[in-house]
Amino acid sequence: MDAGWYVNDGSWVNTGTWKVDRKRFPNGLRPITDHGRAKGVKSIVWFEPERVTTNSWLFENHPEWCLEAKSLPKSIAYQGKWRLLDLGNPEAWRWLVDHIDKIITDEGIDLYRQDFNIDPLAFWRAQDAPDRQGITEIRYVTGYLAYWDELRRRHPTLLIDSCASGGRRNDLETVRRSLPLLRDDYLFDPVAQQAHTYGVSFWLPYHGTGTRFIETFVGPSEASQKPVEKVDPWLFRSHMAPSVTACWDVRRDDLDYDALRHLVQQFERISPCYLGDYYPLTSYSLDKDVWMAWQFDLPDSGEGVVQVFRRDDSEEESAHFRLHGLEANATYEMENLDGGKATHSGRELMGKGLAVTITRKPTAVLFAYKRVN
Repeated sequence: MDAGWYVNDGSWVNTGTWKVDRKRFPNGLRPITDHGRAKGVKSIVWFEPERVTTNSWLFENHPEWCLEAKSLPKSIAYQGKWRLLDLGNPEAWRWLVDHIDKIITDEGIDLYRQDFNIDPLAFWRAQDAPDRQGITEIRYVTGYLAYWDELRRRHPTLLIDSCASGGRRNDLETVRRSLPLLRDDYLFDPVAQQAHTYGVSFWLPYHGTGTRFIETFVGPSEASQKPVEKVDPWLFRSHMAPSVTACWDVRRDDLDYDALRHLVQQFERISPCYLGDYYPLTSYSLDKDVWMAWQFDLPDSGEGVVQVFRRDDSEEESAHFRLHGLEANATYEMENLDGGKATHSGRELMGKGLAVTITRKPTAVLFAYKRVN
């Protein structure tokens, strides 16, 4: 359940009244979460407890708990009407822990998702004398981490998803306690998604994104032509990551469900490899005239995956990619998930490399391999 389930005067942006909107959910969220668990589905619910907007319960009843910015850069001047709940204030902190703990318990929430759509620096600095700059920030951040620790103490099985305005809070202490199921708000661009996976995999073993289709037209592309959505392996494979949210409206009956199932089954097959060792096989690039590739390897089981992308403007049809982490004297079966298998020695794959030919562009190729002796 994403933003908007709480009392908000008709706009999800209005945060600070953390009560279920009984106009929309007369019986609360519990009937929904119970129904989901009965079907084997857990619930994840969105919160943004730190940002407090005008006319909200916190704004009206506890202004002493809230930090106000005295000056903001022009680009974010609109945030001056908001407040920041001071997590360095013991009284505010205690109220927040108890209040959110009760919501999690009463509404049967399995996963806690926390957003953060405010720039805090000016709010922190406005509280401190020139020779004390940073004190409010230190106490605030300490309280923020302690808040999550206390929620996890009270709910030992609770998982936390940190989205923070699109992946802007993946610092080391945050990711020790949480994971980003949406690593960035910049979605659906295949080259950008390839770049995200390439870069974030150096640091985080588990992260997520969302995927959809591309739009095309049947016949001439006149304005009156009805657009249709086409299942595109290039787009889906560019978004493959440890966690993938399928942004598909499955109430529709005009989708190519066979193609969707085929791609999802491929993802399910290779997804365990994302928790293995990560090896980039090309340089990082956003250019459209290059190839990009990487490898994830599970050394204990001898399994892994190689993902290769030939982008729109690349003139090269073939490339070799030297793999890593294999046993030189072992034999590996390499399967192109679009069809075709071959066996290679580990020495060959790490030396000469895996030969890949792609005649169409843009194209994404997916190889799954396993050690066979």
